[in-house]
Amino acid sequence: MRAVVYDGFGVRPEVRELPEPGPPPGGVTVRVAATGLCRSDWHGWQGHDPDIRRFPHVPGHEFSGVIAEVGPGVTGWRPGDRVMVPFICACGACEECRSGNHQVCPYQTQPGFTHWGSFAGYVAVHHADVNLIRLPEHLSHEAAAALGCRFATAFRAVVSRGAVRPGEWVAVYGCGGVGLAAVMIASAAGARVVAIDPNPEALALATRFGAARTLPAADPAAVVELTSGGAHVAMDALGSAATAAASIESLRRRGRHVQIGLLPGGTTLPMGRVIAYELDLLGSHGMAAHAYPPMLDLVAAGTLDPAAMITRTITLDEAAGALTASSAPGVTMIDPWR
Repeated sequence: MRAVVYDGFGVRPEVRELPEPGPPPGGVTVRVAATGLCRSDWHGWQGHDPDIRRFPHVPGHEFSGVIAEVGPGVTGWRPGDRVMVPFICACGACEECRSGNHQVCPYQTQPGFTHWGSFAGYVAVHHADVNLIRLPEHLSHEAAAALGCRFATAFRAVVSRGAVRPGEWVAVYGCGGVGLAAVMIASAAGARVVAIDPNPEALALATRFGAARTLPAADPAAVVELTSGGAHVAMDALGSAATAAASIESLRRRGRHVQIGLLPGGTTLPMGRVIAYELDLLGSHGMAAHAYPPMLDLVAAGTLDPAAMITRTITLDEAAGALTASSAPGVTMIDPWR
């Protein structure tokens, strides 16, 4: 198969011919139909993820496709099934999985991190009966791929972790893929959203997806003024010391901060404000496969439209360069067969 591959952290990726992965016991091999280019892939290439330990490495964790081969022990799936996969593939048997919290499974696998990923013709998925999600007929592979990481992560961050309610103010710092999804989902939930990003194209998309206000800089004082006292919920969808601190500082008393973006290295947060305002600090890390149906129902009803976030589709050859570049507004999708 053709795949994007790199031989070390920071080493320029290239497209090569590699052997197709076989299905692991209890798992499947998926023929990739579409895969998203996500900032987490850049973090992995930079060496920010401890799960990447062996080279050469193939990135990519946000994908959909068709089952090509089924491994021993799989009972619910067969070749030809159209599927999508959450980027966290849980074991299904540990204490966290038994409680339904697959997204924090200590034995999780992640294509593109723990093993070769989806910037390729084929990708292996572990524990298929736990992690595969059947693709509804109305959903394209491109839209489904967008759901695997950024959209599902944003959905859980807004609905479950942030517990956003109608009429609340929500500040979203960073309008990349996950931030734009958070804007769309919070707006659909009846919240009033302030979207913050230095890129005017990203802010235009945020407005299109329901943002009530936009700001071109991480200015918590401006958020406090716009929201008449501070946001009820604020989210760092970028992942930097500056945006994480600004998110916390833009909250009103007893507000909720949700950290979505990865924070490599040490980060100093305004804990004095957390104490004085009795703020809640919440992490959000993906979403379990069994939790997808309510989100898929909203997509089927037209309330949420992940396909609208896709702004371009590129080839594997283009993806090798795009992985190392600054992210473009919206969601970039890769077609590995073009």
